[in-house]
Amino acid sequence: MKKLIILILPLFLAACGTGNQKQESAKTDSSMVKLITVDPGHFHAALVQKIMYGQVSPDVHVYAPEGPDVKQHLDKIIGYNSRAVNPTKWNEIVFTGADFFEKMISENAGNVVVLSGNNRKKAEYITRSVNAGLNVLADKPMIIRPDDYEALVAAFGAAKAKDVLLYDIMTERYEVTTLLQKLLSQKPEVFGNLENGTEKEPAVSKISVHHFSKIVSGSPLLRPVWFFDVEQQGEGIVDVTTHLVDLVQWECFPEQILNPSDVKMVSARRWPTVITPEEFKGVTGYDSFPEFLSKDVKDGKLNVFSNGEMIYNLKGVFAKVSVTWNYRAPQGGGDTHFSLMHGSKCDLTIKQTADEKFLPTLYASNVRG
Repeated sequence: MKKLIILILPLFLAACGTGNQKQESAKTDSSMVKLITVDPGHFHAALVQKIMYGQVSPDVHVYAPEGPDVKQHLDKIIGYNSRAVNPTKWNEIVFTGADFFEKMISENAGNVVVLSGNNRKKAEYITRSVNAGLNVLADKPMIIRPDDYEALVAAFGAAKAKDVLLYDIMTERYEVTTLLQKLLSQKPEVFGNLENGTEKEPAVSKISVHHFSKIVSGSPLLRPVWFFDVEQQGEGIVDVTTHLVDLVQWECFPEQILNPSDVKMVSARRWPTVITPEEFKGVTGYDSFPEFLSKDVKDGKLNVFSNGEMIYNLKGVFAKVSVTWNYRAPQGGGDTHFSLMHGSKCDLTIKQTADEKFLPTLYASNVRG
């Protein structure tokens, strides 16, 4: 008889922060983290400052070209500073202009560069920041074109030589059900051993559903128009998929250094999300598609190749990662995450459907032996 053990674990821990939001403004020694936000265009740049930390200076220098991206970023920070509960006290010191990056390098006003914006520019921003001796905290994906891969490898080498950090923002590692899935998979008495799986039935599957229209920090999200251009944002197979690939490696091969030769691609596919002009206006504020998106407009609708799926073999283990972008989430729902690990004694599955009231829930199921 099939046994089923259900562990209901709502997401009650923040991805970062410990709940202690006291600001130690008197601390000014060299150990203080001093943020520099460069060309912010994605809301993740603001989320870095959603709460305050004692070891992070309240003074944040922002360098960006003039335009709606930096304005929306600063509006989010103002929202954090002015909220009724646990308001922050960030002091944004802003420079806007065409020479914003040169200004950032010359002023050397901080020690950690935060990059979350137009992904087409990210490889250049990373390289120049590291070469200037600055730590870099970059949102995923770090690159979106194969041609930028060697530059990124070189940037990691430069970071090591200069003794600075080049780090990706991988928040999914801190989601509580993901943490428990990893911990239980390392308990042979519970999970057994990770199976190898097959191409048709991978041992590990991670499926994520996201939405263009969503609420962030209590307000409807207004996305930049370039977000819908895969040449600037990246296709779905290189964007959110980065999180999923990272989790496969982190859970299945913890504390191991993996090499390109450990990966064998089996199959991959991509498909578009079709956006109407009305939907585009609803999430960007623009009445029509800009000219640079005309290449992706068919029959009056925008085809965004934001969806992708890969099946690959990692050190003998078959894995599947898939990302789908819909326009809007169902009533009461939001972005969702599905994760399955097949063990010799049981399966560990994270679901986040309407049955779980859209809360991440970890199941230990198909208990064997």
